[in-house]
Amino acid sequence: MKRGLSVPDPPDLEFRPLVVIELAKDTKEETKEWLVKKIMDKKKDGGCQLLIKPLAMPKEDENIYLVGGSTKRLLLGAEAVGLVKECIDGSMKPFLYSNHKEYKDWIEDGETFLSMAECQYIIKYELDNLRSREEKNIPGYSNSKLYPGKSILRRLQTSRIMIQVFPLHDKEELKRLRYQWYLKVRLDFQPIDQIRNYFGDTLGLYFGFLEYFTMALMPMAFLGIPYYFFAWEDYDKYVIFATFNLVWSTVILEVWKRLSSTMTYRWGTLITKRQFEEPRPGFHGVLGVNPVTGRKEPVYSSLKRQLRIYLVSVPFVCGSLYLAIYVMMIYFDLENWAIAYNQEQQSTLSGLVLYVPSILYAIVIEIMNRIYKFAAIVLTSWENHRLESSYQNHLVLKVLVFNIVNCFASLFYIAFVMCDMKLLRQSLATLLITSQILNQFVESLLPYWLQKRSNQKIKKKVKAMNVDTDYTLVEQIHVEKDMDTYMGTFDDYLELFLLFGYVSLFSCVYPLAAIFAVLNNITEMYSDALKMCRVFKRPFSQPSASIGVWMGMST
Repeated sequence: MKRGLSVPDPPDLEFRPLVVIELAKDTKEETKEWLVKKIMDKKKDGGCQLLIKPLAMPKEDENIYLVGGSTKRLLLGAEAVGLVKECIDGSMKPFLYSNHKEYKDWIEDGETFLSMAECQYIIKYELDNLRSREEKNIPGYSNSKLYPGKSILRRLQTSRIMIQVFPLHDKEELKRLRYQWYLKVRLDFQPIDQIRNYFGDTLGLYFGFLEYFTMALMPMAFLGIPYYFFAWEDYDKYVIFATFNLVWSTVILEVWKRLSSTMTYRWGTLITKRQFEEPRPGFHGVLGVNPVTGRKEPVYSSLKRQLRIYLVSVPFVCGSLYLAIYVMMIYFDLENWAIAYNQEQQSTLSGLVLYVPSILYAIVIEIMNRIYKFAAIVLTSWENHRLESSYQNHLVLKVLVFNIVNCFASLFYIAFVMCDMKLLRQSLATLLITSQILNQFVESLLPYWLQKRSNQKIKKKVKAMNVDTDYTLVEQIHVEKDMDTYMGTFDDYLELFLLFGYVSLFSCVYPLAAIFAVLNNITEMYSDALKMCRVFKRPFSQPSASIGVWMGMST
């Protein structure tokens, strides 16, 4: 592999653009020249040995660069990242360039062996591992310090010299995927393998879980329809359905573990070796030496981090929980007022007023959840966790604790303190319907409408330019660079987690909850597909062997 990487690619070689780098408009020329040279340098000289060229557009676009790689370079990169591919005999093995003929789908020189998403992942991996050697700072920026082993890309991003790095869409492949996924009206499963091939394992697993969860809800939905029309005062019915819920919730999670293992083995990520986890970009501290790697990197006292967690984060979470309970009690005061008003007026209008407190409370819950999540992100970043996995675990824990109390506390209070089954059914139905409508509007419909308007303005702007290069590519880059960045599956899994809680905990008193959950998941499939294809930038593919921390939280 080293011999292959020592052969430089011709600097004037035409290549397929895979990744876009956008620098700040005031970036100095010496910085640009240094970065381009580092990306094109040989691996033995500390470079990436990738291909890079400017977009070659008017002055306002002179800070946009296109990155790609030769076929051999990307294949050697696939070996470096430990990409697992299927062999001719059906087994799954880490890719070795020297044994390339043993692998299925290898044709001639292997130009089509890797998918576009895999090539983009390899380029991102190489850029992330572009490290400083002897440089003390970024050329032209004396305050942007470097030290041996420091990631250059992360320093450029934290110094706000580099605005963004994103992978380009494959317009033809995306068009085919959109048709198979959500434009073609049919009763069929989602094209999970095609989704995974285009967007990566993380999103493939998410949409696979969403589809599986929807199918798993079907027995609950079908059983809930006749069960709903039984005598509601029969408390034995609650016990029977609650027992069924308990068995159902346990079985579907165990079955999913097997199904996800089957999928990830077929995709090659189940046996992928876990890479050494680098410090996250936002981690800061005093420069020291990592005792494991021997490299210089920031070091931060774990005692200081624990003090921040227990003296600031924990009191903040407790105060937020108190606020959620306080808002809940205000809701019950409004419920009592609405009931009293209806008993006094006995009119159609007063009957509708009965639903107003529940609707308002459902809206307030959504608003509080979003505000708290923003505060939790800021607080978890301030705790200064070294690893991304640790950061995610603390963030998920904070958000889950608040969401569970904020969403479920009123239902438990109605069920076990007030013992009002009628009010419990009304509150649960209102929470489910209102939250589903709000989420679909805020997460998909509104962003799609805004993005559509933005695209029209960008296309008019590009047409007015004096374009010397491929017009369609220039238009594509301008449209995609202004798209929102997809922040991951956190919010999507959180929504499914809460929905699972509503169904497994409370559908025994309101069996129609499973039906509402099925309807929500079906619309979620289409709305999520729409926003991934039309609203957000294409995310970098990330190898995943499971749905991560959410599996543990569900069990």
